[in-house]
Amino acid sequence: MNTETSSRYTGVAIALHWAMAALLLFMIWLGWNMEDNEARFQLHKSIGITILFLALARLAWRFANPPPLLPEGMPKIEKTASHAVHIAFYALMIAIPLGGWLMVSVSPFQVATVLYGVVSWPHLPFTEGLISKDLYEFVEFFHSKGAWVIIALLVLHVAGAVKHEIGAEDGVLKKMIPGLFGKSNPPALPPKGFLFAFGGSAALFAAIAAFALLGSGPANPSPPPSGSSGAGVQANWIVDYEKSEIAFSGLHEGKEFEGVFEAWTADVAFYPEALETSQVQVSVDTRTAKTGKKLYDDSLKAREWFNVSQFPQATVELDDFKQAPGGYQATATLTLKGEPVSVPLTFSLDIDGDEARLEGSATFSRKALDMGQASDAGAQYVADEVTVSISGRATRTP
Repeated sequence: MNTETSSRYTGVAIALHWAMAALLLFMIWLGWNMEDNEARFQLHKSIGITILFLALARLAWRFANPPPLLPEGMPKIEKTASHAVHIAFYALMIAIPLGGWLMVSVSPFQVATVLYGVVSWPHLPFTEGLISKDLYEFVEFFHSKGAWVIIALLVLHVAGAVKHEIGAEDGVLKKMIPGLFGKSNPPALPPKGFLFAFGGSAALFAAIAAFALLGSGPANPSPPPSGSSGAGVQANWIVDYEKSEIAFSGLHEGKEFEGVFEAWTADVAFYPEALETSQVQVSVDTRTAKTGKKLYDDSLKAREWFNVSQFPQATVELDDFKQAPGGYQATATLTLKGEPVSVPLTFSLDIDGDEARLEGSATFSRKALDMGQASDAGAQYVADEVTVSISGRATRTP
C-alpha cells in the first residue's frame, strides 16, 4: 500500500466520488419508481452492477492513493465517526448490489439480466438449487432497507462535511471539489495504480460476462445434421434453407414481438396425390431464437421458457394431412422440453413443376407448452397465444 498521503484527493477519486453519489441518489429514486416497468427494472440492475464494480475500483484506488488526512483540530470521536461512515459506505456499495444480484438469482421469476440492453449478465452460479419465494423475499427485505441506511449515511456524510467546512478546523469539502486549489490546498500528488484499480475491476467484469456467454451455448450453433429431425422419413423434397424461415410472434405488454429460429432442418415427404402417406419432421435449435432484442433472446433461453441448457432442440412432426379451403391442413405436434403438444397447422402450397412455395401458420398456447408459467402464468405481460409461421421453398428430388 502507498503510505504517502496527499493534501487533496486525486482527480480520479474526485470523479468517482461525485459519479457514485449521483448514481446512488438516482438508484434510490429508481428503486421506488420501477414497479411493473421492465425498462426501469433492467436499468436498476444495470446501474447496480455498475456501482458494484466502480466501488471495487474505488476501493483499489484508495488503497494505491491514500486520501488526505483528516484535519488536525478534528476531535478524535469525530474522526472515528468519519472513518466508520466511510467504511459503512464502502461495505454497502458492495453488499447492496451483491444482494440485488442474489435476489434476482434466487427469484422464482428468473428474469434475465442484460446490462444496458447489450451485455448478458449471469445469475450467481451457486444459486441454482436455492430458487424460492421465501429466500427471495428475505433477501429483498434487506436489499430494500439498505437504501434507507444509504440515505442516513449520506445525511451524516454531508452534515459532517459542512460542519468541518464552516468550523474552526481546516475543511475537507474543498479537497473534493474539482479544480479548487490554493496555498492551503495545493494540487494532489501524482496518482498511482490506475491499471491495478480499473484494470482489475474491468478484468473481473469481463470474466463474469464471458461466463454468461459460455452458459448460453455456442454463439453460432450449427444446425442439426440433415436427417436428424426424424428417423424413417424418406424425404422427396429438398428444402432451400436460404429462402425458408420458421418464425414466431406474439404480444408483450400489448405490443407485437417477432422472432425467428436461425438453425433448423426439415425432412419432407409430401405427396399431393397421396396425402395419407405424407409426413414432415423438423428439428429446431432453440438456442438460435432471435427477436432483435437481447433481453428477449436471453429470456427465451431460461429454464421456464425454452430451457436450452437441458433441451437445446425441439421437434415438430406434421402428419394427418388433408385438403382445406385455400390449401392444406396438417396436425403439428411440437415436442418442447420433452412434452408433446398438438395443434392444427394450415398452409398454402404452390407447386410449379419440381419447385414448391409454402406459407403456413399454427397457434400454440404458452400454458400448454409450459412456457413462462413461473413469471407470467396469467399472461399479464406476454399473451398466452404464440403464432408459429413457416415459409419457404423446396425442390422435388428426382
